[in-house]
Amino acid sequence: MLSFVILTACVADEREIYLVLMEGDPVAFHRGLMTTTEAGGKLDSHSEVSKAYAKKLVDSHDKILKSTLETGSYNKIYSFKHIVNGFAVHTSPSQVKKIKSAAGVKVVERDRGAKMMTSYTPHFLGLPEDVWTQEGGETNAGEGIVIGFVDTGINPFHPSFAYDPVNPFASNFSHFSGACEEGPRFPENSCNGKIISARFFSAGAQAVATLNASMDFLSPFDAVGHGSHVASTAAGNCGVPVVVNGCYYGQASGMAPSARIAVYKAIYPSIGTLADVVAAIDQATLEGVDILTLSVGPDEPPEDTITFLSVFDIFMLSANRAGVFVVQAAGNHGPSPYSVVSYSPWAVGVAACSTDRIYPASLILGNGLKVGGVGLSGPTFGDGLYKYKLVLAKDAVKADGSFPKTPPYTEECQYPEALDPLIVQGSVVICNFSEGFYNGTSSVTAIIDTAQVLGFMGFLLVANPAYGDFIAEPIPFPVPGIMIPRTSDSKIISEYYEENVRRDKRGEVTKYGGSAAICDGRIASYMGRAPIVNRFSSRGPDFIDHDRNPTDVLKPDILAPGHQIWAAWSPISVLEPILFGNNFGMLSGTSMATPHIAGVAALIKQNNPSWTPSMIASAMSTTARKCDNNGDPIVAEGSDLYSLYTATPFDFGAGLVNPSRALDPGLVFSSGYEDYINFLCSLPNTDPATIKTATGGSCNSPFSHPSDLNIPSITISALSGSRLVRRRVKNIANKTETYSCAVQEPKGVRVELNPSWFTIAPEGSQDLEIGLNVTQNIDDFDFGEIVLTGSLNHIVRIPLSIYPVST
Repeated sequence: MLSFVILTACVADEREIYLVLMEGDPVAFHRGLMTTTEAGGKLDSHSEVSKAYAKKLVDSHDKILKSTLETGSYNKIYSFKHIVNGFAVHTSPSQVKKIKSAAGVKVVERDRGAKMMTSYTPHFLGLPEDVWTQEGGETNAGEGIVIGFVDTGINPFHPSFAYDPVNPFASNFSHFSGACEEGPRFPENSCNGKIISARFFSAGAQAVATLNASMDFLSPFDAVGHGSHVASTAAGNCGVPVVVNGCYYGQASGMAPSARIAVYKAIYPSIGTLADVVAAIDQATLEGVDILTLSVGPDEPPEDTITFLSVFDIFMLSANRAGVFVVQAAGNHGPSPYSVVSYSPWAVGVAACSTDRIYPASLILGNGLKVGGVGLSGPTFGDGLYKYKLVLAKDAVKADGSFPKTPPYTEECQYPEALDPLIVQGSVVICNFSEGFYNGTSSVTAIIDTAQVLGFMGFLLVANPAYGDFIAEPIPFPVPGIMIPRTSDSKIISEYYEENVRRDKRGEVTKYGGSAAICDGRIASYMGRAPIVNRFSSRGPDFIDHDRNPTDVLKPDILAPGHQIWAAWSPISVLEPILFGNNFGMLSGTSMATPHIAGVAALIKQNNPSWTPSMIASAMSTTARKCDNNGDPIVAEGSDLYSLYTATPFDFGAGLVNPSRALDPGLVFSSGYEDYINFLCSLPNTDPATIKTATGGSCNSPFSHPSDLNIPSITISALSGSRLVRRRVKNIANKTETYSCAVQEPKGVRVELNPSWFTIAPEGSQDLEIGLNVTQNIDDFDFGEIVLTGSLNHIVRIPLSIYPVST
């Protein structure tokens, strides 16, 4: 019993990282240092006065730790001082209780960890033909803008990040001041003018894990590939040839190919901590990035506070307050409702969709039947003209019984020692999607290894009726291969195989009579329906707490391509063995959608340097497309595999980003820091003291309802009776324009607009009142939109998401 008590005490007091926010202004918002900011300029955080104040904050952090905690019981990880005043500490739960009661401490939150939210898209979004032309061509698109990436680092040797001496950079980056931290695989000259800053943050990771020196490089180098993929999607050089396994797949380009890249590595192959991520956000804002790209972050809501007041969201609020456009992945937990991990209106949450490019692969059976599948591989020899012996892996298992009789050995082709090489060599082998694939212990990589060791002519990975259909993504295979993810197709193959095989009384094969050939699966087709919201993309509605109570903010905000995206990769590829040695990877995820929006934001910022983050977000939202390439409403993938349904704003936000229209939206909705504070103060069951403690802002003018925040959408999670919602638009065009208003009403709600039309001068503002009246109780949200149509061809769309609960 004594040993049990001792063990329990040790486990209960195991150290973790805690994020602590303190009273007192950070450097960027210190009232005594903000005279230049108030005059319309930017605070010089590198001045001697600012540095002295920053040191004072660090000293105060050290002092409170030293005076509160026992010597040797803690390790300070970071001091945050630029946009947030606080620190990260590695200590035990018993010690952190002392911190919570210490004078000056506002918020203490356990580090929840951070994860990755894991080409052709410039043409799909119309950039070369429209936006880049307006910006002066691809050599100028994004010029003068710095995009910051908090991610797994970058591969500085990749051609997507090369400096071109023929087209030297000409912009003045006096607003940005970074540095290049060298280290393993990242020499000092890695910052070449395209990459203009590169840092790494590892104190959190090193505090809670033993890092592996062979892959957890303490430098900005990307051993994973994710960070390189994200950076090149947003700002990679234009026209970089994509070659994988000797096949040319076209040319890749970032959305803003002339934007500069600032790298803040905070995620490692072994682990990611929130402490490292928020330290990177603090540094990126200090250095002056224009756009901040977060394809990483906490993958679950906070435990002890509302979603908007988590430490991560407070850091994003502070970055927005400093003028940084913050874009984050909506998450990969779809298609379930209430699955978004982007909550706050001051950061743009991005959902993922497909493009119209597909890679059709096919299998030809000996009887001439053609079966479709998935797989970026070359054909079997002869490109379909020659057929090869078709062998079911189960029928090629060695008879000596020297291995376990489990699916990975007997039918999943995971172990070459289990198969008879005399049977499978030169054959097309059928491997089954069985138990190991279902629970994640088996892999296509292992099939490829088996195929190469035993000399398969090719392989099939077919759906197993016992486990149903599966999802297959095209992955470059170095050997001919194809995945058949539908049981209906695998049944066709199975029936053909059994019709042509001869067995003895024991069921063992005496003659293989079936044959097959794998066709080239690397040739793209551009005939697909698009966009389609991807199944994995997290869905709204947005919610306020861990219990997922809905709140009056639309999430996700916007839709962008995030499915089968070619972009830069790291050949080390420590987490994706199948991509080892490749300079490019095709990935899917909201991680891939997020940098599309970051790059488009850079183009908008370049064209409109004075615009605030909320104005940029508004321009994208109000001009987004809600129809696909056939002119039909956008659809989304459902819970049942391969099912589709008509998408709603909880799937795609405002719609698919439309860069050319976003450059000239006509009207914008603008919100700033004080508006966000007033929004927080208007939330139900929130205490003004809690808001002030977390953000430093005072509840001087709370809104009547959270839905009064001036954003380009209206979401009401419980409309009872009637409500008057207010909005204000600003004309950012250079001509006077007259707008007429129209409404598509949600079911159960009558919508009245005042005024129903208005004329607005350049730089002028117009207040709008939207009266909402419940006409019928329904048992869920319903959707509509307000459309403002201008006389100069501007069209402004405002999504409505309303839950009418009582009349």
